Amino acid sequence: MHTTALVLFSGGQDSTTCLAAALDKYERVETVGFDYGQRHRIELEVRGKVLEQLRERFPRWDARLGEDHMLTVDVLGQISASSLTQDIAFEMQANGLPNTFVPGRNLLFLTLAGALAYRRGIDVIVTGVCETDFSGYPDCRDDTMKAMQLALSLGMDRRLLIETPLMWIDKAATWEMAHRIGGPALVDLIVEDTHTCYLGDRAQRHGWGYGCGNCPACELRARGWERYIASTL
Repeated sequence: MHTTALVLFSGGQDSTTCLAAALDKYERVETVGFDYGQRHRIELEVRGKVLEQLRERFPRWDARLGEDHMLTVDVLGQISASSLTQDIAFEMQANGLPNTFVPGRNLLFLTLAGALAYRRGIDVIVTGVCETDFSGYPDCRDDTMKAMQLALSLGMDRRLLIETPLMWIDKAATWEMAHRIGGPALVDLIVEDTHTCYLGDRAQRHGWGYGCGNCPACELRARGWERYIASTL
């Protein structure tokens, strides 16, 4: 039985939900975030507040929540022409992917997380990727996760498990998962303190939280919230 986990934690809705799920399941949970030269730093700034609120609002998780790690991998910003790393408009590309796709991002994140997990004596890596309600990123797919799990286990000569709690559920079910794990308190925390908007907008407040309301990330989060609220009526 595994007792420890490392959660890829960005400060967004999905990773916060995954962190709560890990805290409910494992005895010790550490977190890792990545500064990769993104066009805004809002998610990086809210990470600490979310971790602080999790400790305060859920005392049962306080003793389980361990060290937070921040890794700088700004080389991604140097080699990618993504609207997440450069000040360019969101649009679809000729290959059918949105230009928010940062090639190799999750592959690099998981490789670094695997090395960190190895050093910290952790066997489970938790990530909030999903291929049910997403933007079509190939490095979020289940096949990619399985391939990375095999590659990391072989390359580290140690069995590593990549856990993807959100892989087969949509955004409405992600809100429902948060409610099931932490009740209204966790849902409120995600609404108020997490950040998903690609533009980094913290000025506009919606029912589902802060954001521009128009970028792909906001649209996904908003649609999921609407379906989640409708299911509770």
